[in-house]
Amino acid sequence: MARPSRYPLELRRRAVRMVAEVRDDYPNETAALQAVTDKLGIGSRETLRNWLKQHEIDAGTRPGTTTEESAQLKAMKKETAELKRANEILKAAASFFAAELDRPHTRS
Repeated sequence: MARPSRYPLELRRRAVRMVAEVRDDYPNETAALQAVTDKLGIGSRETLRNWLKQHEIDAGTRPGTTTEESAQLKAMKKETAELKRANEILKAAASFFAAELDRPHTRS
């Protein structure tokens, strides 16, 4: 699972907008990415390139999992894990009570 970004969402959005604005001022995309990376102090061009890809996915212009779908999947996985744990507890309780019913009881 991908780890969450250490960069704020607004910075990521601003960087994506800046790349769109300056793309025509540079001979290629790599140069534009480097310029924006240097100006904003972002770790690497690859980081910015990933932000651009995710923006395209979220905008529906590129196939892939949107951040909203990703959050839903994460919530579903968490819920599934909780349900499995609850199921294990219920099985253990059922086993205990079945053993109690099978045990001979004596009245005093």
